[in-house]
Order: sequence, then structure tokens, then C-alpha cells
Amino acid sequence: MTEGHGWPLATRIAGANVHDARMLQDTLGAVVVKPPDPARHRQHLCLDKGFDNPTGESAALVYGYRPHIRRIGEERLDRHGRKTRPARRWVAERCLSWWNGCRSILVRWAKHPDNYLAFIHFDSALLWYRRLKLRNHVLR
Repeated sequence: MTEGHGWPLATRIAGANVHDARMLQDTLGAVVVKPPDPARHRQHLCLDKGFDNPTGESAALVYGYRPHIRRIGEERLDRHGRKTRPARRWVAERCLSWWNGCRSILVRWAKHPDNYLAFIHFDSALLWYRRLKLRNHVLR
């Protein structure tokens, strides 16, 4: 799970044969940064068509997010009736490409799932550190 600019907020790992919709509840529970109060700041959660089921929407509502789920069979049209590109998919892909810069994640040297998850958490912490360091450097 990433925030609006692609920076990681939560990570869960599972086998390649586990659908993402089954991992949504665990992933939302693994967010390391406490979100703002939903009464004051509405939190949005953008999901693709794979989450178009009752469990996907209810999991988002349990954690105080407003789900934006593209419905199966629905095409996005602009005001002139033309198809538009799906928005914001690159956000999650951006995070994955940053993780691929870490060789231990890309090659997966760690065979034990907990060790692999620790590498992902460590790399996520490094990404956030670099972002905050860059922000402080620009502000000075």
C-alpha cells in the first residue's frame, strides 16, 4: 500500500497464487503511520477492478477509508464520451521499481518469509529517510 506519491505505507507478502483482495484486510491493518482522524480528514483508497466485491469495500470502510473501486465492466469516459486512461496505477508501480533497486529484494536472497519482509521494511525505511532528507535539504 502506498500513499498518493508512491511512498510505501504498508507491506504484506503472500504466495503468487493468493489474490490481492484476500490480502487487503491484512495490508490495511499493517499501516505503520497512523492516518488522520477520519472525521476531520477524509481518507481515500483507490482500488482496481480486482477489489470489486463486498469484502474489498467493507475492509476499506472498517479502517475509515472511502473506497474508490472501478466496477467490473465499467469504462471510464471523459465528458466527450471518449475512453480515458486508468489514473494513478503508476503510483504503486513506482514503489515497486524503487524496491527493485535493492538487490536483496529483487533477487530474494532470503528464503524465509519473515527475513524477506524485514528486507522490504528496511528498504522502505531507507526510502522514507531519503525523502525526508531531501525535503529538509530543499527547505534550508
